[in-house]
Amino acid sequence: MNQPAPTIEDRKRACLRPDAPVVMRQSWKDLLFVHWHCDTDLLQGTLPPGLRVDTFDGKAYVGFVPFLMRNIRPRFCPPVPGISNFLELNVRTYVFDEHGRPGVWFYSLDANQALAVAVAKRFFHLPYIRATMEAKRDGETIHYRSQRLLEPEREWTTSSYTPGSPLAEPLPGSLEYFLLERYLLFSWNPKKKQLYSGKVHHSPYQAYSVEVENLSPWVTYYNGLSYLDEAPVHQVFSPGVDVDVFALEPVQLLE
Repeated sequence: MNQPAPTIEDRKRACLRPDAPVVMRQSWKDLLFVHWHCDTDLLQGTLPPGLRVDTFDGKAYVGFVPFLMRNIRPRFCPPVPGISNFLELNVRTYVFDEHGRPGVWFYSLDANQALAVAVAKRFFHLPYIRATMEAKRDGETIHYRSQRLLEPEREWTTSSYTPGSPLAEPLPGSLEYFLLERYLLFSWNPKKKQLYSGKVHHSPYQAYSVEVENLSPWVTYYNGLSYLDEAPVHQVFSPGVDVDVFALEPVQLLE
């Protein structure tokens, strides 16, 4: 794959709303974004055919993102109590495909809602994993923790985060824009050996400074990306966005 990295114009174009019907609506609330640098070659070796690690100033990033999923529903349906609201924690890196489109590759998405896990795995080919999860508020601080349901002997992943002051809207070409302004996910169906892409659209994240304590990102370790003893190189908070989700599409690999 010799596709050059996306240009700033490519990245701005990826933020545009698709001209396609919405299939789902959802809200992502109280997001913490924590990032570490990671070896580019190590990450490249984890990706399926058709994807390449996206870098900023020559550096690759791994993200740890706990948040609240709210009002998840198909386009023409109202939210359903007990199903439409749950917690999620994803571990991700940043990639682009052979068509130069920047997006996100998920190593895992832990969630505490069984139906959501089943639907996402079946229809979006995403690596969702059932977990026991909690998010408790103490004033402005959110105490978040997660433990995979089938791995009760493992340590809880934890983080406590308190938002600070609002930051300026990320500008194209900035690190915040590179990390936050992502509107395309990629997934892989190993049975069909097929790469897929799925578009989402929302308003730009309002980012805030954040104080993070009690950070034990064990879930990164379980994905083969160990950052338990390393300080993050980037972290921000966002109160959230309302999201439109579009249908998954197969990615045509170039010859």
